[in-house]
Amino acid sequence: MHQQDGARGIDEERLRRCLALADQAAALGEVPVGAVVVHEGVVVGEGYNRREVDRDPLAHAELRALAQAAARLGRWRLSGCTLYVTLEPCFMCAGALVNARVDRLVYGAKDPKAGAVESLGAVCADARLNHRMQITSGVLEAECGAVLSGFFARLRERRGGST
Repeated sequence: MHQQDGARGIDEERLRRCLALADQAAALGEVPVGAVVVHEGVVVGEGYNRREVDRDPLAHAELRALAQAAARLGRWRLSGCTLYVTLEPCFMCAGALVNARVDRLVYGAKDPKAGAVESLGAVCADARLNHRMQITSGVLEAECGAVLSGFFARLRERRGGST
């Protein structure tokens, strides 16, 4: 997808914030995924994975960022918002984006094992659903992928080569 240089620069800046949040997840031993919700140029929600720490299967970065944005904006419909995330959302998170009426999704690395935006499904663009959004993928893809690859390599090393 083509973007003007300015828009691409803003997307990269937001993804860099997501990468910093992913680092916070990694510091907790979580899969390093970070997410940011922006409304009218202002960050209204942030999150990073906390499933292990919180013992909560719903504690994905995207869901945490969406919940924070909804609380700050005082509404569950997040129209006018863009969600930025380091990794292609899973089916649960992609469904939440649709249900929250997010206007735009920007993500870094594809997830061939669980991605529901392009890899295993196309939830965010499915014409059968009540909402679709603009999707921009591959922003800072190499950096986002490297964070995840490094995390899983270290995990395999600690576990003696198996994951």
